[in-house]
Amino acid sequence: MAEHGFTAEIAPDGLSGLELALSGKFDAFLLDVMLPGMDGFALLQEARAAGVETPVIFLTAREALPDRIRGLELGRGDYLVKPFAFSELLLRLNNLIHRAPTFEERVYKLGDLSLFTQQRKVYRGAARLDLTPQEFTLLELLLRHGGKVVTRARIAEELWEMAFDGDPNLVDAAVRRLRRKMDDPFSQKLIHTRRGVGYVVEPAEG
Repeated sequence: MAEHGFTAEIAPDGLSGLELALSGKFDAFLLDVMLPGMDGFALLQEARAAGVETPVIFLTAREALPDRIRGLELGRGDYLVKPFAFSELLLRLNNLIHRAPTFEERVYKLGDLSLFTQQRKVYRGAARLDLTPQEFTLLELLLRHGGKVVTRARIAEELWEMAFDGDPNLVDAAVRRLRRKMDDPFSQKLIHTRRGVGYVVEPAEG
């Protein structure tokens, strides 16, 4: 990795990896799912709970959809199935690290829904919604488009920084999880499906 401008530290097991992750000194994590002591999913979940938002690439031999979803839903990450080309890993790593952050606080409002971009808080009325990083990113994306339909391809690119592979299951599963938290408990539904195209947020079906 050094010849490509990266300096790496290696952890032999999950617990050591968590200790490194919590140090806050890394630009990105390359995280194997099958780690001794604590698997990669549990490691990242602990790091996210502690407020660590460092982007991650999961390296794994698993390619079943539930495993892909479990890794990606933790937020700010990518997923690479073994075997993979080293050039692809470098490209994805550079994309994660050099993605420009934004520090301007913006507030999106729709009906009784409010989203605060920098505080990373979402409310429906007075009720605060407990969203994962991925769910927050998805909702912000939909709100940014202001009532316009967002395609599945655009959602896949924003959430996972990857090209849409034609399988809608991954995107649809992410939307279902968001709906359970921000729509199901409330009478007014805000997320609507445009069949064959994508999703839109608006106060009522139009």
